[in-house]
Amino acid sequence: MSKQLAGKTAIITGGASGLGRATVERFIEEGAQVVVADVDKERGEELAEKLGNSARFKSTDVSDAEQIQELVDFAVSEFDGLDIMFNNAGISQAMCSRFIDDDLKDFRKVVDVNLFGVMAGCQRAARYMKDHGGGSIINNASVAGHLAGFGMMSYRSIKAAVLHFTKCIAMDFAEYGIRVNSISPGNIQTEMSAFPVPGMSPEQIEKIKEAVTPVRMAGQPLKRHGKPQDIANAALFLASDMSAQITGLEITVDGGATAGDPVNHFEAFMAARAKVMEEIKNSEQ
Repeated sequence: MSKQLAGKTAIITGGASGLGRATVERFIEEGAQVVVADVDKERGEELAEKLGNSARFKSTDVSDAEQIQELVDFAVSEFDGLDIMFNNAGISQAMCSRFIDDDLKDFRKVVDVNLFGVMAGCQRAARYMKDHGGGSIINNASVAGHLAGFGMMSYRSIKAAVLHFTKCIAMDFAEYGIRVNSISPGNIQTEMSAFPVPGMSPEQIEKIKEAVTPVRMAGQPLKRHGKPQDIANAALFLASDMSAQITGLEITVDGGATAGDPVNHFEAFMAARAKVMEEIKNSEQ
């Protein structure tokens, strides 16, 4: 098997679990050296130990720009460079169906992690990359940033900001040979997708995921469960030379959820029309 990332060094924030963990494992399969960055020290250290010499763990809160700088310095020190930065770390917000009822208490935290963390990650990685041959930066956005809808207004708005910011810095960093792209996951089965509350057991989280699956699938034309590995594969494409001519791109990994309406309204339209046509026919007899 060809090693798409042989000789390259990557940082993956939020790399201890979920989408980040799957991407860490995929990148190492493809020959990369990876620094796993996360606030979850126990999981991060366990993963790095499991993956051996190609992985390191660095405890990092991405809402702190200085910790991100320390993360970049750590990667350069441990692996003698930095080629790929995947700003994957993110948090959800408290569930609230209507904005009028939102107390906005978690707004600042969601901004600090999901937007500021991405911006600082891009900046600090680029400061190294611009003097060392360029690189690939990938930002994790969300289909929630593409689609207007009910609930989680802070999260939706901030993810939309990530999408626009990604395109802006793709223009800004291009002269340095730095490519910047984004991935927008849709219905991907992770712990976070169940919106768990502290103290929930893995079994309880699985029950919630099972219960909400039909609702999620209703808005997705492709009736397939998204997996963390689907995001890892998209990140691999953007990190590797397979996408050498691509920057400012948004890749949606969502089973077609943002492509259009999954409900066949035309069939309903034709059925309603046919009913009236039959009534007209009968009335003329």
